[in-house]
Amino acid sequence: MTLHYSYAAPWGAQLTENGVRFRLWAPGEKHIGVLLEDEDQRLLPMTAGDGGWFECTTAEARAGSRYRYVLGDGGRVPDPASRLQPADAHGASEVIDPRAYAWTSTDWRGRPWAEAVIYEVHLGAFTPAGNYDGARGRIEHLAALGVTALELMPLSDFAGSRNWGYDGVLPFAPAAAYGRPDDLKHLIDAAHARGLMIFLDVVYNHFGPSGNYLARYAPDFFTVCHHTPWGEAIDFTRREVREFFIHNALYWLEEYRFDGLRFDAVDQIRDPSPVHILTEIAETVRERITDRHVHLVLENDDNAARYLERDAAGKPRRCTAQWNDDFHHAAHVLATGEGDGYYADYAGQPAAALARALAEGFVYQGEHSAYRNRPRGERSAHLPPLAFVNFLQNHDQIGNRAYGERLTALAPPERLRALYALLFLSPSVPLLFMGEEWAAGTPFLYFCDYTGELASAVRSGRRAEFARFAGFRDPRSRADIPDPNVDETFVRSRLVWPETREPRHGEWLAFLSNLIACRRRELVPRLAGLASGRRKMLDTAVFAVAWPLAGGGQWQVAANLGAMPLAAPATAGRLVYAQPVSAEATLPAWSVRVVLDE
Repeated sequence: MTLHYSYAAPWGAQLTENGVRFRLWAPGEKHIGVLLEDEDQRLLPMTAGDGGWFECTTAEARAGSRYRYVLGDGGRVPDPASRLQPADAHGASEVIDPRAYAWTSTDWRGRPWAEAVIYEVHLGAFTPAGNYDGARGRIEHLAALGVTALELMPLSDFAGSRNWGYDGVLPFAPAAAYGRPDDLKHLIDAAHARGLMIFLDVVYNHFGPSGNYLARYAPDFFTVCHHTPWGEAIDFTRREVREFFIHNALYWLEEYRFDGLRFDAVDQIRDPSPVHILTEIAETVRERITDRHVHLVLENDDNAARYLERDAAGKPRRCTAQWNDDFHHAAHVLATGEGDGYYADYAGQPAAALARALAEGFVYQGEHSAYRNRPRGERSAHLPPLAFVNFLQNHDQIGNRAYGERLTALAPPERLRALYALLFLSPSVPLLFMGEEWAAGTPFLYFCDYTGELASAVRSGRRAEFARFAGFRDPRSRADIPDPNVDETFVRSRLVWPETREPRHGEWLAFLSNLIACRRRELVPRLAGLASGRRKMLDTAVFAVAWPLAGGGQWQVAANLGAMPLAAPATAGRLVYAQPVSAEATLPAWSVRVVLDE
């Protein structure tokens, strides 16, 4: 059986029996045309409808046609719902036939969330090719490692040839820098064929600073009542704006068959509507897609547990899980001893904070955050561990550093081995950042491709961000921070795959592969119905956490994250794992013991 998928969104260029239907919301314009940029450069008028909508259906366009909208002042702009920008975000859009791709993984229905082990990737820096085909060539590596989900950093087309992805301006257009839409579908198909889920990171809180033309013809898309750290705030009180993003989420899930979405920085989505846009997106997805597993994951600095609530059967009502920065920050302080910036909130009692993150999810559940100078978070102890995604590294936590250092360049290996044991052998879903499995020696820096005044502003802003850190108070030290705009910054961030054949890197790869295998064998079959844990501090750096199993008994983890050995707590059950291997009577410095009592 051959399958073809196409999502019929109300925006943009849609193939019909009569040619191509072009549709644009432009309430700031009285007249709009669509320019077919072929040899004849034909300008076709669009018919004005109610509410600022313009539409044109023509037999003169077809799949492959390139086009732009022409505004009343003669300005030419790309389609905000473009499916492809073959010549940069500022250029013409291309009509795409979504049904041209024949899907081969016809039986794929996804995987349960309990099986998730996530691997985050920037497509441009993941492989030497830096594209969809290059990533497809590494599917076997990921399958052998034992991860079950590949998460792609944002693909929305951006200005220039390289970008982190969080400056995207055309949310329906997978970045042409990585290939064409069918190349992306081929990658997703290949992942499914090997049993891997594939998630996409989407950005609904802002648009990038170059290539976004919406304000020219749809100023109502934005609001002056709110602001974001990155530019104009989107006005989610407008129905047309809400529909744009609801359809975008459905488009990626249905036309591209992604298994889930990760929503970037939803705390910066300013929506005073009676129903928050995030809730509406999640409820729409849950209602519409019922024939396979779909997972919705948040990044939310507000620690808003209400989006993670479960129903009586334990299924997510709205969102599946949230990236748990609290776990990361506490673990990072323990690993490195750093206490600058947001790490200051965890520097006092990092082991106690980590124990709470393991047992209850959030560390901050309404307590005052000194770093933010306000209360932060909501109660999360009633949520299951699977409502949280834990990690020791991700794109932000590496790339937000001035020099993009990975954790293995900052912390002793014995500390990291203990923390990795906690990451993979605790019930929350673990996440790795690309190259982390072999302790990659390459940094992951912040990079983009701007020119002129914007390039200068980004360079200066990047360096100014670090002025509050002790090591960068001297302007001369900030001047050494890599320029995001130069190609070298991007090239240095690309993984060097031959490292995997070197002994030191091979040892890390084997270590993490064994941890993932232990999780799959021992913990995953017992995650169904697993409730939040109970924690006990045995010393300032020593704790135990126990999670009750649905069928009786408990999963127990004891950790000594300090320099002095301590007597191990008395536990009944089978020893599942010990790092390092030790006598049961003691917990050596930087050690973890996992016991299953059934």
